[in-house]
Amino acid sequence: MSNQTSRRLVAGLPAWDRCAVMGVVNVTPDSFSDGGRWFDTTAAVKRGLDLVTEGADLVDVGGESTRPGATRVDEAEELRRVIPVVRGLASEGVTVSVDTMRASVAEQALAAGAALVNDVSGGLADPAMIPVVADAGAPFVVMHWRGFLEGGNVKGVYADVVTEVVDELHARVEAVLEGGIAPDRIVVDPGLGFSKEAEHDLALLAHLDRLLGLGRPVLVAASRKRFLGRVLAGPEGAPPPARERDAATAAVSALAAHAGAWAVRVHEVRATADAVRVARAVEEARAAGNTPMGATRTAGTTPVAETAPAGSTPDADSPEGAR
Repeated sequence: MSNQTSRRLVAGLPAWDRCAVMGVVNVTPDSFSDGGRWFDTTAAVKRGLDLVTEGADLVDVGGESTRPGATRVDEAEELRRVIPVVRGLASEGVTVSVDTMRASVAEQALAAGAALVNDVSGGLADPAMIPVVADAGAPFVVMHWRGFLEGGNVKGVYADVVTEVVDELHARVEAVLEGGIAPDRIVVDPGLGFSKEAEHDLALLAHLDRLLGLGRPVLVAASRKRFLGRVLAGPEGAPPPARERDAATAAVSALAAHAGAWAVRVHEVRATADAVRVARAVEEARAAGNTPMGATRTAGTTPVAETAPAGSTPDADSPEGAR
């Protein structure tokens, strides 16, 4: 069975025929990635709509930075930032995810039109979160989390990061199920960059099959993260700024889509939207791989030659000799 046909769907959300693209709108003044560019409600709504135009399937709205050392905002401020943006995007028909660790914000965002709750703590930061999501019947993202990114929690210690993350996610999914969230509405996220070093993040990406073995849709959120900066810098160089890591992000998106991820979460959508579509096209080509080389197959009712006749003119859109 191919990764495309085995990719799990999430009840309560559209059924995309490939890895979905989740665009990010940070309604914060201190995001590590975009530093307050969308802090104004009008700008944030426009940004979300622009992401959809560029190919985002859903938009993740957050009002609290989760970067290492970030100070938590109070409940009233998070609500002020998030709810108008969720309402504005939902009213335009956008599938909206709310990125929050607070049950009150999740509850009001769902009432304002959000379709999904994305909690980086997996329900651990606020004991009321699971009951709220369960009562609403909403899909829920359970991320691997070892606490707020401050003090000793910034750098995680692992003997076997893949096994430990899989086991801890499994335990958290069981707790979420016991809390009443339906099995077909649970998504897991390995929590790249959260209490993890670059080698941990890379190991998790290299073993997404182990995460898929949990039997849940997998969300990969690698966009612009620190480990990509380390990879791009090499052993001696300085990591490029976050906004110069979008090509590397698109590469991860293609790899994650090929591995069978349900969705990828990114700040800049266009390159990733292209990447996941290419990954799907390659999967389709693999599925059709039984067609003999040089054979003629049909697209609809019109025969299509697999190879061009000798001496034919190259396609006008392709440079001669391109491959």
